[in-house]
Amino acid sequence: MKTSDFYYDLPQELIAQSPAYPRDSSRMLVYDRKDNTTRHKKFSDLPQFLRRGDVLVINNTRVLPARIFGIKSGTGARIEFLLHKRLGLTDWEVLAKPAKRLKAGSEVVFSRELKAFITEVGEEGLIKVRFIFDCVFEDALSRIGEMPLPPYIKEKLKDSERYQTVYAKEDGSSAAPTAGLHFTPALMETIRDAGVEIAEVLLHVGLGTFRPVKVDDVSKHKMHSEYFEISTETCNIVNKAKKEGRRVIAVGTTSVRVLESAAKRGGELAPYSGETDIFIYPPYDFKVVDALITNFHLPESTLLMLVSALCGREKVMELYDLAVKEKYRFFSFGDSMLIL
Repeated sequence: MKTSDFYYDLPQELIAQSPAYPRDSSRMLVYDRKDNTTRHKKFSDLPQFLRRGDVLVINNTRVLPARIFGIKSGTGARIEFLLHKRLGLTDWEVLAKPAKRLKAGSEVVFSRELKAFITEVGEEGLIKVRFIFDCVFEDALSRIGEMPLPPYIKEKLKDSERYQTVYAKEDGSSAAPTAGLHFTPALMETIRDAGVEIAEVLLHVGLGTFRPVKVDDVSKHKMHSEYFEISTETCNIVNKAKKEGRRVIAVGTTSVRVLESAAKRGGELAPYSGETDIFIYPPYDFKVVDALITNFHLPESTLLMLVSALCGREKVMELYDLAVKEKYRFFSFGDSMLIL
C-alpha cells in the first residue's frame, strides 16, 4: 500500500485555528459500519450512540509546555527545543532548531534556573540533552515554556487549558490526544450515569504526531516509540467487557495504540508499562477495539492510516471527502468522527 493512497485535498480554511466553545459543541460525523449509514451530529449527542455496559477508554496524559527557547553559550544563537521523550531524571530527547548549530558538548541557557548540555546529536533535528536545574523541572517549564501547538495552527492560544483534556493527569506529552478535547465534565458525568464504564490508559504523545510519512511504501515507515502504561484495573475492566460481548470504544488513536499494544495474541490485555512503536495500517486485525472516537487527520498521516485500518481505506477517504464537502473543521482543534 502506498502513502499516496491516503492523500486528499483540504482547503486551508477548513483547518481549525481555535477550539470550539463550549468543547462539546463541535460537530461529529457518525459512521455506522454495520448498516453503512452516515449521520451529522454534535459531540454533545455522543450519549445517544453509547449503550449501558460499553467501555470508553481515555488517555489521561497531560501536555507539557514543551516548547522552550534559549541561547547557545558562546555564540548567542537563539535555539528552540521541543521536548520529545524523557530518557531519565535529567535526560531528554528533543527536537532542536536550528540543530546544525549544535554539537555534543554545546550548552544552551534557557533561564537562570535551567540550562542544557547536548550529549548526542542525531538525525532530522533530534538530539539528546542533559538538563541542569536548581528547582522542580516542571516548575521551570511552566514559567518559560509554551504549549507545543502543531505548525498548522497560526493563532495564539488564549487559554492553555484548551489544549488539555478535562481528564488530563500525567505530565509528559508533546501534543494533546485531541479526540478527547471535545469532552466536558458534564458530558463525562452523563456518560457515567448512562451505565458506560470509563477506563484510563496513558500514552505520552511524541513527535510522531508531527512527523510526515516520507516513504512511498507504507510498510517501510518506522514509527517513533512512545511511552505508555495500562493498569491491572483497566485490563480487568476491558477483558471482562470483551468476554461478555460488550463494546470497547477508544477515545483517540493513542488509546487504540495502547490497547492493541497491550493485547496478547488472543486479544486479552495484560498490564504493562514501557515503549510502543506499533504502526497500525490496513489490513489489520483489531484485537480489542470495537469502535473509535477520533478527529480528522492530516493527509498521508499515520493517524489517517490507523483509522483506515478500522473501516477500510476507500470508506475513510469517502467520509473525508464528505467532511470537506460539509465543511467540517479539521485537525487538532477541529470536529470529530465516531466510527461504530
